Amino acid sequence: MTDENPQTEFDSPWKGIIKLYFQEFMRFFFPTIHTEIDWTKEPEFLEQEFQQIVRDAELGKRLADKLVKVWLVDGEETWFLIHIELQGQYEKDFAQRMYVYHYRIYDAYKRTVVSLAVLGDENRQWRPSQFNYEKFGCSIDFRFPIVKLLDYQQRQSELSASRNPFAMIVMGHLQAIQTQNNRVERKNQKFALFRQLYEQELEKQDIIEIFNILD
Repeated sequence: MTDENPQTEFDSPWKGIIKLYFQEFMRFFFPTIHTEIDWTKEPEFLEQEFQQIVRDAELGKRLADKLVKVWLVDGEETWFLIHIELQGQYEKDFAQRMYVYHYRIYDAYKRTVVSLAVLGDENRQWRPSQFNYEKFGCSIDFRFPIVKLLDYQQRQSELSASRNPFAMIVMGHLQAIQTQNNRVERKNQKFALFRQLYEQELEKQDIIEIFNILD
């Protein structure tokens, strides 16, 4: 955790950690969906395909967007758009962009699409989860699940007790926001997180990966 803007610090690292720990990501943030996925089949990340969809949509570069192919326990195939938005400010057209991504993915693959968003901004009131319009009886009502990282500030004991790598990553994200104007406190919080990481007695490789993300 350095002294730069949390948005800059966390966009790129989250892109890698989601791919590395996708099952843990779903278990931590979207547990109901996690139970419906057949984890005996390896999820397939469609990086190039999704980037093509983004370019076609002319909506700009999104570092942490993910498109993942998974199977459900009932044998049905579905597609997940995992969209991590770690901006530190309100974005007016976020829900519209989620809708555009959603319908373009469906148009490309003709498969069920489940769009999900994790919001890492600092605005507690900003919770975009719906895009809709109606005219002359023609209407669209697009809704998608969201997770607000700020909500975990009231769940610190739960985060500390969890062995899911995303619990530690969320703590790092929250502390980066809280200490962005205090270098000394940020350093103290950083070492406290590292100490807690080692105390969890995780596998060596997991410690290295999470350490790198937090750092």
